[in-house]
Amino acid sequence: MAQDEIDNESAGLFNISISDSEEDDVDTSHGIANSKKSREDRTGQSEDAFQAVKREYRAKVENGEIWKSTVVPLGPRRVPKHEGQELLHAVEELYFFRRFEEAVLFVGRIFDGEGGGDGLDKDVRDLLRTYERKCNEKLGR
Repeated sequence: MAQDEIDNESAGLFNISISDSEEDDVDTSHGIANSKKSREDRTGQSEDAFQAVKREYRAKVENGEIWKSTVVPLGPRRVPKHEGQELLHAVEELYFFRRFEEAVLFVGRIFDGEGGGDGLDKDVRDLLRTYERKCNEKLGR
């Protein structure tokens, strides 16, 4: 056997050749891929489009008023997960801002509707009840 054949056989697992679907113009000699793709190609957004979004962007500031934008009572329908999460975030926000009485009243409105909160996911329902209990404890009830 020639020396090359012995080296190939003894290399075993480490003698794997991996193909790459990327173009061959990538320099990996320093462990860093320097692709010739432009930033726009990577982000899918031109600089002008980015600057336009940046000019008009306003940070969303949550100040304890999420509950005002939610729709309750829920009725007998099955509540989609994103709506349940929004209800939960509203109660969490009221709890965080120490507005315990409002949180208890809000949870009451969620469960007092036509469906009694039955359309909510069990985990969301349990968390809402937990926040209701914690708020009542903070209020000394």
